[in-house]
Amino acid sequence: MQVEPVSFGNVGGRPAFLYKLRNASGMQVAVTDFGARVVSVKVPSAAGEVIDVVLGYDDAAGYAADDAWLGAPVGRVVNRIGGASFQLAGKTYELTANEGKNCNHSGRDFWCKRFWSVARAEQGADGGLVELVLDSPDGDQGFPGAIQMHLTYELTANNELVITYDGTPDATTLVNMTNHSYWNLNGCGGVTVLGHRLAVDAGAYTETDDALVSTGSILPVDGTPLDLRDGKKLKDVVASTDHSIVNARGVDHNFVLPEAGEGEDGFVGGLRHAATLEGDVSGIKLDVFTDLPGMQVYTGNYVGGVCGKGGVKYHDHDAVALETNFFADAIHHPNFPQPVFGPDRPYRSRTVYAF
Repeated sequence: MQVEPVSFGNVGGRPAFLYKLRNASGMQVAVTDFGARVVSVKVPSAAGEVIDVVLGYDDAAGYAADDAWLGAPVGRVVNRIGGASFQLAGKTYELTANEGKNCNHSGRDFWCKRFWSVARAEQGADGGLVELVLDSPDGDQGFPGAIQMHLTYELTANNELVITYDGTPDATTLVNMTNHSYWNLNGCGGVTVLGHRLAVDAGAYTETDDALVSTGSILPVDGTPLDLRDGKKLKDVVASTDHSIVNARGVDHNFVLPEAGEGEDGFVGGLRHAATLEGDVSGIKLDVFTDLPGMQVYTGNYVGGVCGKGGVKYHDHDAVALETNFFADAIHHPNFPQPVFGPDRPYRSRTVYAF
């Protein structure tokens, strides 16, 4: 059956709506057509309590004013592009320098602050989905080529939130999307995430300079605080005196995931496990699966002062983002997997957040 939209305020005089999904286990997911944001993910704990595990706002106006990327799909290209420009097929493209001399999260008219069209919103007996669509014209945000991006959020019977991106550019361009939800498995009530345990299936990470722009070097995690293969509490990593962690005020690092292998049905790669996050109080466990080559771990180093749902004031390190992606600034580093897509190479990717 169709999901009935719920009023979610308005932006610029246009009404926004919330679409709520549920499954038989009691898990619930809500997304909005304004910005295609994930507004809430409610998960039953071992004690039977249903806990909202993502940071967010009470209405669309909160997301319109947001500059912390809560629940946001980031596109056309996530993270930083050095010098706010790049060359593709012999032509130079200039982007918006919105972080010093660099471009971050595409830097102009962000996709997560536009209204998306709702193509489908369906609820079944044990799960459902919402498919949202955005038309991005040639030259949008400074990137070449037009693309119609389809973004689908699916709640499965197995307590999985499956996020699928699907779009075919009409010209060669860059596409590197992610979801920027902030997770706190103890709840989004202004409590720290530092007691959570995080394990990442990565033996290397991409080095950045002091402006957090990729240098092009891939470094082993061995002997560093970023060796999360066996899992560590986030507080032990954030407290490190390692220069890159101190410079970022916490973790803001891209991990190099194991080779994904060939993807089927046009997906970028094969789906494989990337990370496990465990709530220290709730006992809720989150496993991340993706077909993308990397995952940015960001411990909410600058969310302090944000006023979220129910008037709760968030603090730095109140949540962690697990952003699957191509490596940041890949276009300037040929040794990185390249997020270059076009008419003969559609962009189709999938990430699963499994509880």
